[in-house]
Amino acid sequence: MDIQKYVDNYLKNFKRYREKWNYEDGCVFIGALNLYKTTGEDKYLSFILNQLDQLVSVEGQPLNYQADEYNIDNINSGKVLFDALETTGDDKYKKALNLLREQLKKHPRNNEKSFWHKQIYPNQVWLDGLYMAMPFYAKYEKTFNNKEGYEDIHQQFLNVRKRIWDAEKQLYYHGYDESRKEKWCNKESGLSENFWVRAMGWFVMAMVDTLEIIEENSDFKRDIQSMLIEAIEGLLRYQDASGMWYQVIDEGNREGNYLETSGTLMIAYSILKGVRLGYLPLELREYGVKAFNGTVKLYLNTETMELDGICGVAGLGNVPYRDGSYEYYISEKPVINDHKGVGAFLMTYSEILKLS
Repeated sequence: MDIQKYVDNYLKNFKRYREKWNYEDGCVFIGALNLYKTTGEDKYLSFILNQLDQLVSVEGQPLNYQADEYNIDNINSGKVLFDALETTGDDKYKKALNLLREQLKKHPRNNEKSFWHKQIYPNQVWLDGLYMAMPFYAKYEKTFNNKEGYEDIHQQFLNVRKRIWDAEKQLYYHGYDESRKEKWCNKESGLSENFWVRAMGWFVMAMVDTLEIIEENSDFKRDIQSMLIEAIEGLLRYQDASGMWYQVIDEGNREGNYLETSGTLMIAYSILKGVRLGYLPLELREYGVKAFNGTVKLYLNTETMELDGICGVAGLGNVPYRDGSYEYYISEKPVINDHKGVGAFLMTYSEILKLS
């Protein structure tokens, strides 16, 4: 199967997820950046810079971005701005980086000082948000601010471990409402009801990408590495014989559940990168390779140029109300070539290429 043919075709025909600064496009940009760093091929860098040139004004304003929405998702695409700045020297990228960092300075937090997921989701922490914000936050602090925010980042990871980890299942729930007001949450624990595969994927990627940035031999590094090992070992309990993971991770045999592409690839990426960087034991590599190969076998069609099996979107609350039930998660049907799944595919493919 010609995987490279699919990658080249997708990037050549790329359409933005929406005509504004958004995290979904950022997933593809990050995947392309990883491929550039792996292969050294300028076509990937050119793709990113061409997109950013259209998305960031000369004044450093991302397209239709509103900081006062306090949407943590909006931070994600900023991760590629560091390399754009380094490569081009264009000051507009530094201005955009500063704008996103200003959002984090003012971003609302719960009583334990964790970022709210969005202003419209008060007091809520979702696993997704750790991926959106923390690698960017760490990179900014390391690059421009003498690592001053490191302890804040460290503590927010520890808050998630304290509040959202289930020791029996060895999995993290999708979200947590400190106020216990949302209908989707357990009124005693504040936790959502189920273990969604992409939420776990976001979180393990958040850990491995943050570990890549922070310095060695600190409590911060040791704690995040320990959490990463624990989370991956928990996930391996639920890996299907195909190599993939199910949409609702621990309900693989339940009617309606399906093997999901984006979460599987995010986990595979985290395993392969974690092993490569020495944060995970070498013997775990085979599980990451198996997950990638299983996804390719089941869901990639290089004749029609389609990557299938990607949950389009899933969340908690809002209108129409998403209650976090099993029935809700399986009602979010798979779609083809969604940016979140393709982004994860590009990231994981870059790690597979590194093996050879």
